[in-house]
Amino acid sequence: LSVMGDAGMERNVSPADNAAQDSLVSMTDVFLVSLIVGLFTYWFFFRKKKEEVPDLPRMQTVAAPVRDSSFIEKMKKTGRNIVVFYGSQTGTAEEFANRLSKDAHRYGLRGMAADPEEYDLADLSRLSEIDKSLAVFCMATYGEGDPTDNAQDFYDWLQEADADLSGLRFAVFGLGNKTYEHFNAMGKYVDKRLEELGAQRIFELGLGDDDGNLEEDFITWREQFWPAVCEHFGVEATGEESSIRQYELVVHTDVNMNKIYTGEMGRLKSYENQKPPFDAKNPFLAQVTENRKLNEGGERHLMHLELDISNSKIRYESGDHVAVYPANDSSLVNQIGEILGTDLDTIMSLNNLDEESNKKHPFPCPTSYRTALTYYLDITNPPRTNVLYELAQYAMDAGEQERLRKMASSAAEGKALYLSWVVEARRNILAILQDMPSLHPPIDHLCELLPRLQARYYSIASSSKVHPNAIHICAVTVEYETKTGRLNKGVATNWLKNKVPNDNGNSSLVPMYVRKSQFRLPFKPSTPVIMIGPGTGIAPFIGFIQERAWLKQQGKEVGETVLYYGCRHEREDYLYRGELARFQQEGVLTQLNVAFSRDQAEKVYVQHLLKRNKENIWKLVNEGNAHIYVCGDARNMARDVQNTFYEIVAEFGNMSQPQAVDYVKKLMTKGRYSLDVWS
Repeated sequence: LSVMGDAGMERNVSPADNAAQDSLVSMTDVFLVSLIVGLFTYWFFFRKKKEEVPDLPRMQTVAAPVRDSSFIEKMKKTGRNIVVFYGSQTGTAEEFANRLSKDAHRYGLRGMAADPEEYDLADLSRLSEIDKSLAVFCMATYGEGDPTDNAQDFYDWLQEADADLSGLRFAVFGLGNKTYEHFNAMGKYVDKRLEELGAQRIFELGLGDDDGNLEEDFITWREQFWPAVCEHFGVEATGEESSIRQYELVVHTDVNMNKIYTGEMGRLKSYENQKPPFDAKNPFLAQVTENRKLNEGGERHLMHLELDISNSKIRYESGDHVAVYPANDSSLVNQIGEILGTDLDTIMSLNNLDEESNKKHPFPCPTSYRTALTYYLDITNPPRTNVLYELAQYAMDAGEQERLRKMASSAAEGKALYLSWVVEARRNILAILQDMPSLHPPIDHLCELLPRLQARYYSIASSSKVHPNAIHICAVTVEYETKTGRLNKGVATNWLKNKVPNDNGNSSLVPMYVRKSQFRLPFKPSTPVIMIGPGTGIAPFIGFIQERAWLKQQGKEVGETVLYYGCRHEREDYLYRGELARFQQEGVLTQLNVAFSRDQAEKVYVQHLLKRNKENIWKLVNEGNAHIYVCGDARNMARDVQNTFYEIVAEFGNMSQPQAVDYVKKLMTKGRYSLDVWS
C-alpha cells in the first residue's frame, strides 16, 4: 500500500512542485558550471606556478656555489695574488699557512690562507689570470700516509684530474713524522702530482718532521722560500717583519647571555640542544658511566672509561677512533689571568679585520676570556716562534725583549736557544710569562696568537656488536717533570681522570665524536689474526676479541686469534688481565703471549716473543693468510716489530732482506699488515 501511495504521489505532481523542480535544476547547473570554471582556473594557475616558480631558485642554486667556492674570484675581488692552502688535522698546517699568507705583505704581495674543503680546486688552472700569482700548499699527512679530513676531496680530485695546470706556479711544505712508515706521503704526492699536471714548482718541497723539530724545519724552509719567490717575480722585501693584528677586539658590556658561547665547538647552544649527526663541529655530550683504574700498582695511572652513546645515533666499528674535546686545567687559566691582571669573565669578540675572510673569528665568539682559555686555546704546548716574535713588543725589559726576538729569528744561535729554552724545557705560555716578569701582553692579542685546543684521539676499546650504546677508552695519564722543575700534565688524560660517573651531572660529560679508521678485522671471521699491542696499544684488540667472541656465539667459524701484549710488571700494569684470561678460557683467544719488560734483569719486549714463536708466525702468515695488526708506540715498538717480521719472512721464506721488506710492504698494500700507532 505504501508503495502505491508513493507511486500515486509521483504521478500526481502539482504545478507548484514543477516550478520548484525547474528552479532546483537551474541552481544545480549554475553550481556545476561554477565548479568546473573554478577547478579549471585553479588548475591553470597552479600549473603555471609549477612551471615558472622553480626557475628562479634553480638559477640561484647553480650560481651560488660557483660564487662561493671560487677562490679565484675572491682573490681578484680582494687584490690577493698568493693563496696558501692547508691540509690540517691538528691545526699546525693551518697555522703555518696563516704565517705564510701574513708574510706576503713584506714583499708587496697579498696572501690568503684557504681551506681546500671550502673551494673548488679545479680553479687552480685559472690562477694564472692573476698577476704574480702563486699557490702554496701546507699539507699534513695523517695516519698511515692518508690526507687530512679537510684535504680528502682535494686528494681525490688530484688523483682523477686531467687538468692542464701549465700556468700554475706552486710550492709545497709537508708536515709529517719520521717515525711513521709513510713519512710526509701527502706533501710528496701533492708536489709530484702538480708537476705531472704541468704546474711549475718555484721552490723545492719542504719536509717537516714532527719527531724532530717541526718548527725549525718550517722556519728553515720559509727563510729560503721567500728569496726564491722574490727572484721569480722580481720583487724585493719592503721592510722588516712587523706585527700586524688579524683580529680586532670588541668588548661586550650589554649582551644577551643566551648569545654567548660557553665551550660549544660550532652551533650556539648545541650542548643544551643536541641534534645528530655528531662530528668535529657538532660533538655529542656523552655521559661517563664507568671510570676505573686498571693497574694495581706503580706510579702511573692507567684507566678504563665507558661513554654512554645511547640515543645519539652514533655508529662505530671495532678499530675506529673516538675523538674527545678536553678542557684546560682551571688553575692554569686562573694563573694566566692573574699575571695579566685581567677579568677573565669579560665578554668579548675577536673579529677578523679582513671582512672577506671565511674565518670571522679565531674561535667561537662572543665568549669570555675564561671560556676561550679553557675550551678553545692551547695553553699547555710550547708556543711557536711566531708567537714569541709577536709577544716581544710587550716585554718592558730590553734583555727579555731581545731574548724573545732572538728565539724567533732564523739565526742558528736563535734556533738553538728556542730549542733548549722552549722546546726541550717544555715551557708553555704560562711558564714563559712566569719566567719573563716584564712580559705583559694584552690578553686579547695573546688569545689571537695561541693555537686552537685540539681534540684527542683514542683507539676504541670495545666492539659495537657487544656494546652498541657505549664506547670504551683505555688511556694512561700523562704527567712529567720538566727541566725547570715544573710538573706538566697531559690536558686530556688528566681531565678524563677526573670524570667521575654520576658526579653532579655535567662534570661527567665528555664532548666526543667518532672518526672512522682503516684498522679493521678481516671480512671473513675464519681468517687468523695476529695482534701486537703493548701498553695501552691493547685498546683496539679488546674490541677485536670481543667481536670474535660475539661471532663465535653466533655460530660463525672463527679463525685463530693471537695476541702479543706487553707491560712493565706482571703485578702492576697487566691491563685487562681478567678479561683476557676469560677469553682464553672460552677458546676465543687461542694464543696469549705477554712480555713483562722489567720483571727480570734483561728487558723482554713483544718483538722478542715474536722471534721465539717465529715458526708459528710464518705458518699463520704464509699458509693461513693471517692479518697482522700493530698498535702503540711508533718511534720504537712498531719499528722493532716490523724489523722482526722482515727477519722472520727472510728466514722462513728463503728471501733476501730486500725481498722480505718487499713482501711485508705488499702485505700492507693488501691490508694484511695494519698499523694504528702514535709517537
